[in-house]
Amino acid sequence: MAEDPRCREDEFSALRLGLDLGLALIDTAEMYGDGDAEELVGEVIRGRRRDDVFLVSKVLPSHAGADATIRACEGSLRRLGTDRLDLYLLHWRGATPLDETLDGFATLVDQGKIRHWGVSNFDWADMDELVGRAGGEAVATDQVLYNLGRRGIEWDLLPWCGDRRLPMWRTRRSSRAACSSIPRCGRWPRPTTPRRVKSRYLHDTLAPVRRRQSVMG
Repeated sequence: MAEDPRCREDEFSALRLGLDLGLALIDTAEMYGDGDAEELVGEVIRGRRRDDVFLVSKVLPSHAGADATIRACEGSLRRLGTDRLDLYLLHWRGATPLDETLDGFATLVDQGKIRHWGVSNFDWADMDELVGRAGGEAVATDQVLYNLGRRGIEWDLLPWCGDRRLPMWRTRRSSRAACSSIPRCGRWPRPTTPRRVKSRYLHDTLAPVRRRQSVMG
């Protein structure tokens, strides 16, 4: 979003329509469109629309030092045209020590510039280290990729978060691997229907998982 100026009017209209239809969460980041995505979202929610949404943005790992996190958040707030974020995420783990990022998050909470903070793309080992740091237990969520083709979190991260009653926030971008495994239409007897296509796809996708679970059981 906000990467092609020719699409800006359509993107604005789509977000505005989403709000009109009950869209309740907007997830953006300083990285998206080099900040242009935040500016676009800010135009859409300007005025009374801000209170209609749960607003999320993310800080880049390269901006995740204690002071840099604060500056990055203030930049996001300025582009979004708001005085607060409902949730602020570390986009992924980088070289910056977690303690520095946690200090920045704590300051932003104290200043009322963010209500909650969390992380994105952390595996279970990262999460285990995070909650062991001073202030790390305040993490609100871990946003991770999870779809039919990317199910690795089921083995470790999902149980880890479940044991600690920590909410996970999954992104469901389509997986090329999953899509490439969809049989071509020519493999089905004709005529076919959307229901048959879906049934065949789920069978081909989930059967190996069931076989693996039966062997493990």
